[in-house]
Amino acid sequence: MEGILHLPDGAGPFPAVIACHPHPLYGGSMDNNVVDAVCEALVQASIAAFKFNFRGVGRSQGRYDEGRGEGEDAKSAIKYVSALKEIDATHIGLCGYSAGAAFSLPACCDDGRIAAIAAIAPPLAMFDFSCIANCNKPLLLVSGSYDDFTPAERFIDFCKNLGDTAEHELIEGADHFWGGYEPTLAERVTAFFAKALSDSNRSDS
Repeated sequence: MEGILHLPDGAGPFPAVIACHPHPLYGGSMDNNVVDAVCEALVQASIAAFKFNFRGVGRSQGRYDEGRGEGEDAKSAIKYVSALKEIDATHIGLCGYSAGAAFSLPACCDDGRIAAIAAIAPPLAMFDFSCIANCNKPLLLVSGSYDDFTPAERFIDFCKNLGDTAEHELIEGADHFWGGYEPTLAERVTAFFAKALSDSNRSDS
């Protein structure tokens, strides 16, 4: 599996976030604009960021597996990051963008190595996100008001039915691809992880 680890300046171990890119069949890869913006913002906040290509993308071996194998790829990324000496294995988050959230969340919501989860532009009309209904980890869902895959009303209704640990935000003007809104999105996601992965907010569930 091909991946890139971004480390902040200074001495570790650092908290870390694993970033999962959008749908491989529609051009998604770890070089996506949203993935890159989030990783850059995380590192500036002294949080390590690991982005990787799902199977069949770039130099990652294998082929597209309709989400099943991609979920296993996300778990492999967690295993890899957790073992790095530069990373604090008790403070690891998972961030999925679009189909990256749909692939990784079902496989990783209950993973004890993950302390917090963010889903960016979850395509609620295309995938089943019921796995997060009972998620007791810090959880952030962010979508754009002009997202064609998840209308704003559906996004808000879905988020209202989540647990007490869930936060959500609808960013006015952004669509599913976040062109021009990358800094706003990255700032919001980074602020969430900076808080959720701090010692005072660490959940051992």
